[in-house]
Amino acid sequence: MSQEALGQSSPPSSTSTAGAAHALTELGSLRQKKARSLWSNAWRQFRKHRLAMAGMVTLGILVLMSVFGPGLWGKSGTAIDFGIAIKGPSLSHPMGTDDLGRDIFARVLWGGRISLAVGVVAMLVAITLGALIGAMAGFFGGVIDSTLMRITDMFISLPDLPLLLLTIYLFRDKLRAQFGPTLGIFLLIVFLIGILNWMPVARLVRASFLSLKEKEFTEAARCIGASRSSIIFRHIMPNVLGPVIVAATLAVGSSIITESALSFLGLGFPPDVPTWGRLLYDSINFMELAPWMVIFPALMIFLAVLSINYVGDGLRDALDPRKTG
Repeated sequence: MSQEALGQSSPPSSTSTAGAAHALTELGSLRQKKARSLWSNAWRQFRKHRLAMAGMVTLGILVLMSVFGPGLWGKSGTAIDFGIAIKGPSLSHPMGTDDLGRDIFARVLWGGRISLAVGVVAMLVAITLGALIGAMAGFFGGVIDSTLMRITDMFISLPDLPLLLLTIYLFRDKLRAQFGPTLGIFLLIVFLIGILNWMPVARLVRASFLSLKEKEFTEAARCIGASRSSIIFRHIMPNVLGPVIVAATLAVGSSIITESALSFLGLGFPPDVPTWGRLLYDSINFMELAPWMVIFPALMIFLAVLSINYVGDGLRDALDPRKTG
């Protein structure tokens, strides 16, 4: 056999590797342009969803009220004045006063900070845990996939509310002693809610990874020697963000409801931390005598969860490729 024939069957030179790297760079640039176009199309589609826009405006108002309202309102939510106890809504007290003469509007504003913070932080815990587990299961497959999915199925089968109640009962006092009465119960509640709500996200991310790990851009990244972590977090994960964002918005509303239920049962924050759920718990014995003590905290929970769900519906429609494409 001639030397020329041998030369034709020689392994690829560095030129071919450079060509693959250049092709991957070009592919990445095209993907970035496509992603920008996708997000701009999604925003245009989202703006057409009237309920989603109304939800976003309502949620924005609630957030601004919770963040800046206590300082702007000026009245304390902890000041006790028995002379004005159980007074209905008025100009000086728009949401009335409670049995201790405390301004309910001021307490609702302060409570919004905690309730919304619980929703956001618990969502971050659930999304982070679910995305990592789903990514590992979908990318590696095999035994890792089977093991992680069995763990996921086990968590899905757990009864949420009894487990929450039992865990809070067992660890509440220890965490309060370690981190303080407010921070301790905050950490306990957000991590419990997050740990019990990551499973749908894990399944969603796993399904996306099973499809995307065989795509051309993933194979190109392997050809130039990209590490597994780079392929997972730089090349595949950005393409999964759309469904994860939708799941995240819905998880915030679910977390707010869970925290409110726990506080309503007396297992949430201490009395001096007026979350919306805690305000409902404090009004149990005054539902007939002072219905405003129930109505306004319940209205805040209703508006927050409803607006978040509308935003989630709008994002789901906006990020649907059948509608944006």
